[in-house]
Amino acid sequence: MDIVNEKNIEKNERIRRAILEILGSILGALVMAIGVSLFLLPNQLSSGGVSGIATITYYLLNIPMGTMILIVNIPLFALAIFKIGKYFFVKSLIGTASLSFFIDFLDRFKPLTNDRFLACVYGGIILGIGTAILLKSNSSTGGSDLVSYIAKKYKPALQSGNIIMIIDIVIVTLNMIAFREIEIGLYSAIAIYLMGKVIDILFEGIDFTKLIIIISDKSEIIAKEIEEKVERGATGLYGKGMYTHKQKLVLMCVAPRNEVARIKIISRKIDPRSFIIITNSREVVGQGFK
Repeated sequence: MDIVNEKNIEKNERIRRAILEILGSILGALVMAIGVSLFLLPNQLSSGGVSGIATITYYLLNIPMGTMILIVNIPLFALAIFKIGKYFFVKSLIGTASLSFFIDFLDRFKPLTNDRFLACVYGGIILGIGTAILLKSNSSTGGSDLVSYIAKKYKPALQSGNIIMIIDIVIVTLNMIAFREIEIGLYSAIAIYLMGKVIDILFEGIDFTKLIIIISDKSEIIAKEIEEKVERGATGLYGKGMYTHKQKLVLMCVAPRNEVARIKIISRKIDPRSFIIITNSREVVGQGFK
């Protein structure tokens, strides 16, 4: 009886998660459509990818942008269906269809600004929010993502990020050529950059912790001082200098940004010759953190 109940609970949880992800796909598409129809499109700006192509055909051929997005994505979905999986395919199809519908629906309304700079800033931010909602729902609106999936199918060594970046550059360049304005490309680049930064912030937060690596002959003393004065622990990893061939205890410490300066001061005071590496740590899970 317990096994049956557990299976029912798991089934209900899968159904609940599926419903939430589908609703997230629709909500993300709506937010993206607001950024496109009320900010970017009225000002001839592009967010790259299929939307950039649809912006050109919207002005030159008078084809509704949402309709064009759907037309271009249909063959891409047909090519990618066996690569992306049925569940992801269904959610992405819902996201793409929703985006197309919302863009054409919102296109009837007056744009919120005709200032290109404001349009690229707010349009990019809103697009980033919508895209993040879609990604958190394990969904997509097709376009560049599908092209990268298809390209990697035939060339696994290719990087998805590089493929998408190249596509965006090509599309934005086409926008500049079609409208004969360099400013369109410059403003579009700002919108694409802001969109990417917003996605990063929503996924990873803005309060990055720092990973500090300290290489010193006095690592144990430094670790003790950090623990006593900063109340932050450190982990010692044994390493070997390939030039000196000497064994050294390498300290690894994770700390909030406001503690980094104190840790550097402690390390340099104890050993002025200490070698310190500081880098962003996107996510830390464990005692003292999340």
